[in-house]
Amino acid sequence: MSFEHVLVVGAGQMGGGIAQVMAASGRRVTLVDTVPGAVETALERIRASLEKLAAKGAAPPPDETLERIQPAADLVSADLLVEAIVEQAAAKEDLFRRADEVLPPEAVLASNTSSISITQLAAVTGRPDRVIGMHFFNPVALMALVEVIRGLETSDETADAITGLARDLGKTPAEARDFPGFVANRILMPLINEAAYALMEGVADAEAIDTIAKLGLNHPLGPLALADLIGLDTCVSIMEVLHDGLGDPRFAPCPLLRRYVAAGHLGRKSGRGIYVYA
Repeated sequence: MSFEHVLVVGAGQMGGGIAQVMAASGRRVTLVDTVPGAVETALERIRASLEKLAAKGAAPPPDETLERIQPAADLVSADLLVEAIVEQAAAKEDLFRRADEVLPPEAVLASNTSSISITQLAAVTGRPDRVIGMHFFNPVALMALVEVIRGLETSDETADAITGLARDLGKTPAEARDFPGFVANRILMPLINEAAYALMEGVADAEAIDTIAKLGLNHPLGPLALADLIGLDTCVSIMEVLHDGLGDPRFAPCPLLRRYVAAGHLGRKSGRGIYVYA
């Protein structure tokens, strides 16, 4: 399979980062988002990221990459779809239905979902063998891992092609089975949840919890700061998928996280979460 033209749907932190690494690999990228101004904001973030990388000698001049990224108002024909929209099954299913109609039959439909079943998304299409999970990590330009998730009917050809693409992007692919949360979030979310409980119960303040995790566990970022980076709403959504799919109470979101989300304190993207950002 050749992925010369990639359609990225969702221009948030993840979608913008995916568009950047795809374009940096020499591919033509179409970037779509239904929110007015979202693509323009993403292109500004991509330029800033590329400028930082270029200053370190790790990327060519930004214009060379940016000229390969074209905005669009809606879905277009492409060799590969990478979906990076809100972490809600119904919204993703609707997108996959429409993409199945617009993209050619040989195209692959990939989701950057953190937790939602790839088999469930594949079932709304007429090409379940060409549907796969391609889960990047934030920040996409810097994080090496791509979690590759096969649905029940994902073909070996599709999995091999996406694994090869990840390597071509300079990433390290690791394959996971289609269980709630896959591997990364099944391990990470209980850590974030317990950190939130420790904060809610007054075991320590947020900075102390994150300092202990960083220095005691050798983590580059504390779990509460990481939750703010991911987005507290996204963390709660992932935990709900884990809780519903596995039926284990340890995955139920901490009430403190739910309160922050209800208040609109979503983390870095809203300027306030567990921490306050300028």
